Amino acid sequence: MSSPTLTPDALIPSLLASAESLAPQVIAWRRHLHRHPELSFEEHATAQYVYDVLVALPGLELSRPTATSVVARLRGALPGRTIAVRADMDALPIHEENDTPYRSTKPGVMHACGHDGHTSILLGLATVLAAARDRLHGEVRFIFQHAEELSPGGADALVDAGVMDGVDDVIGLHLWSSMPVGHIGLVAGPAMAAPDTFQCTITGRGGHAALPHDTIDPIAIGAQVVSALQQIVSRQVDPLEPAVLSVTQFIAGTAFNVIPNSAYLSGTVRTFDATLRRQIPERMDRLIRGICDGFGATCEFTYELGYRPVVNDAALTARLADLVSRTFGEHVLTPLRPVMGGEDFSAYQQRAPGVFAFVGAGNVARGITAAHHHPRFDIDEASLDVGLRYLVAATVELLGG
Repeated sequence: MSSPTLTPDALIPSLLASAESLAPQVIAWRRHLHRHPELSFEEHATAQYVYDVLVALPGLELSRPTATSVVARLRGALPGRTIAVRADMDALPIHEENDTPYRSTKPGVMHACGHDGHTSILLGLATVLAAARDRLHGEVRFIFQHAEELSPGGADALVDAGVMDGVDDVIGLHLWSSMPVGHIGLVAGPAMAAPDTFQCTITGRGGHAALPHDTIDPIAIGAQVVSALQQIVSRQVDPLEPAVLSVTQFIAGTAFNVIPNSAYLSGTVRTFDATLRRQIPERMDRLIRGICDGFGATCEFTYELGYRPVVNDAALTARLADLVSRTFGEHVLTPLRPVMGGEDFSAYQQRAPGVFAFVGAGNVARGITAAHHHPRFDIDEASLDVGLRYLVAATVELLGG
């Protein structure tokens, strides 16, 4: 016989208590994953570890949509909506410089973006909700995604495999080192940018550095290209429209007295607006070719679209912001500006309204201040409890009652 129907406001407090008691286990999961990181599309042991934890929980239906992902479905005893919750699992090709008991055991690979924490939080959510299945409405779909860090990413493959079929809302979170632990940040509308990439090879004519007039110097031309590219954003984009164009590689030359034949440039462009996203590569191509042609050089320019922008549903964001204020206190809720980083959570938002939240993980007093993708990146593990309790409250709220 099912338990009496409870409203979300009545159910959430008891589940938050269960989540809080699970905090040591969530930390233990995170530390195991941190010790054993795996790169994008290589998360075989990670996915198996997640599967082994989930298979021991009651009432979950498990599947492996790809070789390195796991999806679990929990059908509540009562009818209701379907909510998807996603966490990413992959690490980065960075050698860890932290000296902690849980530091990476793999040279050159580390969890430098908090995905170990995301995975552990979602394991915690599955544990809490599975134990409360007889009091839940609807269905929760726990998506443990591979390969967020490396294009084309894992989200589109999971969407194509049907993980979003029938989903009403989708939520996720990111542990955020630049925000103090204890805070939850929400952004209504555009939240994370489209992270596109470009490459450019400038071919001139090499020669002796003492005879530059007999050469077509690709370094001098490349320097002008770099300078000119910066004016696309500063002079051709509305100052009120967010956009970033960064040249991050300039490779040329092998000796002090040799002007090389070619120079290689690459970098990234970040935008939110679809029209601007289309215009910028057109302007880059025209500008680069014009400069190269003016100096008698040739160029090869390629531009690759990355993930779509993460755009949080405005009504859903307002609802969850109100939930955070009511449940955890107004001081916990931190309104944020959009972030120019990219995230393939956007793939799920193409199929259902979604909200991607930020959970503070930094702690200046404890020296936990390193940026994401830094070899000394770490999190204040108290953020795991905050993230878990947020997902518990948000999931139950959206399931309804």
